[in-house]
Amino acid sequence: MSFRRAVTAERASPHDEGIEEATVPNPSSLIIDTDPGVDDAFGILLALSSSICDVRAVTASYGNVALDKTFVNARRILALAGRTDVPVAAGAARPLVHVQAEVAPEWHGADGLGMHSSGFPEPGPADPRPALDLMVSVLRESSVPVTIACLGPMTNTALLLAAHPELTPRIRRIVAMGGALGMGNTRGAGEFNVYADPEAAQRVLTQPEVPVTLVPLDLTMNCAVDDQWLDELSQAGPRCAALVRTAALYREATRERYGHDAIALHDMLAMLEAVRPGTLCTTPHRVNVACTLGPGRGMTVPDRRPDASGPLVDIALDVEVKVALTDALRHLTTLG
Repeated sequence: MSFRRAVTAERASPHDEGIEEATVPNPSSLIIDTDPGVDDAFGILLALSSSICDVRAVTASYGNVALDKTFVNARRILALAGRTDVPVAAGAARPLVHVQAEVAPEWHGADGLGMHSSGFPEPGPADPRPALDLMVSVLRESSVPVTIACLGPMTNTALLLAAHPELTPRIRRIVAMGGALGMGNTRGAGEFNVYADPEAAQRVLTQPEVPVTLVPLDLTMNCAVDDQWLDELSQAGPRCAALVRTAALYREATRERYGHDAIALHDMLAMLEAVRPGTLCTTPHRVNVACTLGPGRGMTVPDRRPDASGPLVDIALDVEVKVALTDALRHLTTLG
């Protein structure tokens, strides 16, 4: 039998009435590659709160803010969840080729947590290994295939695939929040995570060895959470209240750009799919990333030609919004 089990054989529909997490026999092993980031914090805590998910490692990269801040934030988030046992390592401090052109302090605050990082516990211990070494160690030691959830630029994951092709059979799949088939959110055509390192995204999305699920803006922007959802989460306990406070600046920026008072927690939706495969409805497409230096840089371009060649990416384009957001809220409120 292949080390990587078929994902479809393990899928449990989120629409099945009465499904209980405790009935899932083999929790999904997970590496979280992230650049926290407000919506990253929601996604990381969702994974940590799930009994069907075994978070084996967290790796930080540059992204929403610089690496020195995202690395601390990842450890603060784990401390908030009471999970300082999970190793956290620092990874890429910059993209593979070109210097990062955009950061997002107007959305995530200069500290990356909406200027509310002081409401989190002191950061837990740092793993002294580089992120790549930690990822390799987890993959080699795991008795089951491991999912990699990419919540930021794909630089760390691209480096892993390039440097250690012998480990690809040990990766169950990659679930990446990124891309936009329509309007982007960074310089028009690009989505922030892909635009931050298009060359890394191209490496991940066009390799044939590991299944990839891409969760783009086209879906996440249609799954925004409103005041009622955030209020219910905040009332679940002090940890949840601290998490919701980080979103205040994010909400203000959303109102200014989009004119509505609901926020798309992009990374949380991707994490829900990583935790419970099959939550999102996907369509397979061949995808390329524009790595030019012109106005199309960072654009994710699906090739819909029937005779197109190359590996397929499962692009998440549909979901039962109410079911997904209810499921996410159920997970997070267990944090208290």
